[in-house]
Amino acid sequence: MTLAAEGVRTLSPAYFALVMATGIVSIAAERSGFRFLAIALLWLNVGQYLILCFLTSWRLLRFRRELLIDLLDHQRSFGFFTSVAGTCVLGNQLVLIAGAHRIAVVLWLFGLLLWIGLTYLIFITITIKETKPPLDQGITGAWLLAVVATQSIAVLSALLAQHFEQPHRLHVNFLALSMWLWGG
Repeated sequence: MTLAAEGVRTLSPAYFALVMATGIVSIAAERSGFRFLAIALLWLNVGQYLILCFLTSWRLLRFRRELLIDLLDHQRSFGFFTSVAGTCVLGNQLVLIAGAHRIAVVLWLFGLLLWIGLTYLIFITITIKETKPPLDQGITGAWLLAVVATQSIAVLSALLAQHFEQPHRLHVNFLALSMWLWGG
């Protein structure tokens, strides 16, 4: 097995935290008046996001068993929620820095679908498992990534709502409020 294939086989589900962190720093740079830095980080983040999507797709196609093991693991499964948060933070960047609302809507919908799928899959799986680790080993800080993912949808929904006509604006704002309440 090549070094690249081995890297993909063992790819952490939490690598999308890279996209989250870069996006947050980029938005902070924009808000602080460092426009050049914000734009440079936006482009870097687009590249990072696309690479991670490619690597995750490769892992899904070639190393499905390892990916499934991670999805069913009490500790590693919550790392997948970084894909939701990374997707939505990138959408926030596109809205706030580039004004690319249409692309952000696509990311918002993709993030929402990821969130629904992961929430049901992970929480149902860890609930119905026969063998569970003790609480001190089964519940970690990684579980908070489910909250972070939910809040990222709330923030992107609120940012995008102003670009929808009524009554869709009302629905998107309601979704933003619901996700904020759910994740808070």
